[in-house]
This record gives sequence, C-alpha cells and structure tokens, in this order.
Amino acid sequence: MEGKRVIKKIRSYAMITLAAVVYAAGISLFLDPNNLAPGGVTGIAILLNRLTGLNTGSWIMILNVPLICLGVWKFGWKFIVSTFYAIFAISVATDVLAPVGALTREPILAAIAGGTLAAAALGVIFRAGATTGGMDIIIKVLRLKYPHMRTGSLFLITDVLIASCSIFVFGNVDLVLYALLAVFIMSGVMDVVLYGTDEAKLIYIISDRPEEITDRILAEIDVGVTYLEGKGGYSSQNKKVIMCVTKKQQAPGIESVVKEEDPHAFMIVTSASEIYGEGYKNIFADKI
Repeated sequence: MEGKRVIKKIRSYAMITLAAVVYAAGISLFLDPNNLAPGGVTGIAILLNRLTGLNTGSWIMILNVPLICLGVWKFGWKFIVSTFYAIFAISVATDVLAPVGALTREPILAAIAGGTLAAAALGVIFRAGATTGGMDIIIKVLRLKYPHMRTGSLFLITDVLIASCSIFVFGNVDLVLYALLAVFIMSGVMDVVLYGTDEAKLIYIISDRPEEITDRILAEIDVGVTYLEGKGGYSSQNKKVIMCVTKKQQAPGIESVVKEEDPHAFMIVTSASEIYGEGYKNIFADKI
C-alpha cells in the first residue's frame, strides 16, 4: 500500500513538472514576447516585467508569496507543498525559456497557441491536486463559497479584468483584444480538460407503450432506464414515465425508437452537464 502511494505521488509530481514546462512554453514562447497579458498572476507579472525590467518568472514567484499564505490558511500545508512546487517549476521554466523568444509574431496565432498550452497545462496541474498559485488559489477559495460556478468561468471573470488593465501599460487596444482572445480560449480549454466533454442528455418519455420503448432502448441503445410514477393532471390516469440519461451521441437513437414505437409520445430532452455514477464520473471524487 505504501509503495502504491509513493508511485502515485511520483506520478503526480511528474505530471506537474511536465505541465509546468508546457505552461511556461505558452507564456514565454507565445504570449509574453507578443505583449499579451492573459490575466491572472502571470498577466500581472508580464505587466510588471515591462514596468520594472525584472524577469516575468521572478515576478510570478514574488506575487505568489502572499497567496501561498492564503492557501496554507484555507487548504493546509499538504495542498501548498505541491502548489509551491508547481509555482517554482513554472517560474524557473518561464525564465529558462524566455531567451528563446517568440515562435510567432502573429498576435492572433500567439493568443491561440499560448492560451491553449497554458490552459491545458493548468487543467493537468489541477487534476494532479495542485495549482499554479496566484489566481488558482483565489479561484479555489471562491469555489468553496460558490461550488456551482465552474473553474473556467471564475478564471474568465478575473482574467478579463486583469487583461483589460494592460491598456495602461501597452497603450494598444489591439493587444488588449488579443489578450482577451487568449483568456476566452483558456477558459474553454480548461473546462474541457477539467470536466471533459461528457455532457449528457436527460430524457423523459411519457407514452402508452412504455414497455415496448424500454425493451428497445435496453436492447438497441444499451442505456439503462428508470420508471417514474406519473399521473395526468387532466385525465387523472396513472402513467409510467421513462427516464434515462445517455451520452449525446446516443440520444438520436432513443428519439428514433420513441418515434417508431409511439408517434404520439410526449418526450422531453434536456442537457445534463454533470452525471455521477457508472459510466460517468465517480461520485466520491473531489470537485475541482
């Protein structure tokens, strides 16, 4: 058991190290050299680099000191150890890669590439149980109070505010807009990395042929169903309501079965953003 824990810890830190290098590449090779401040502590570090001349990676470390103290208070030392390692790795990698310079001088390409790399790396670091410090810690604190808000959405709000401030440093509206493009890309990519694309469809079916529809769904679509007891408000007749949750690509097959078995069926199809249970997410896993 102890050996498994050690292996898991090593794997976790290996993931953090690799993700830190990828994150630093997105910053040092695309965003920073093109004067794009993508929000967060990294965005602030880029702006301070222009104002003071101190390396961006060094500013990332300095700005994170008070935020690490906040993290210790809220989450304890165990959480902060891995986070401090991630911050250190990113700071060092950012300064090491900085002399390489921009891989592209096209701002829109830099925003897309840099935003995608940074967001994907952030998602991996979050999944490894750490953060990159900075706004990540603040976002985790906000998630304690507002658990219904997605991580990417909270990053979006704070990053838009910070990216907009770059107008006062660069004095160029175009650069602000490109930075905001990177912010929106990071928000979308991060939600995909953290939550996946497992958005499902929740379907309710009210029909006079519930058994026939259920049999075909089980046999042809291989999706479980649940019967709910319903009663018509107008007719006062008891009805079996079929409820099933299915992945998006399987929903059209269920709709076809219903249409073929009972063209007069009443069917409600809605989106279910998070599903826990067999075939979906582990109900015991921590929310990120």
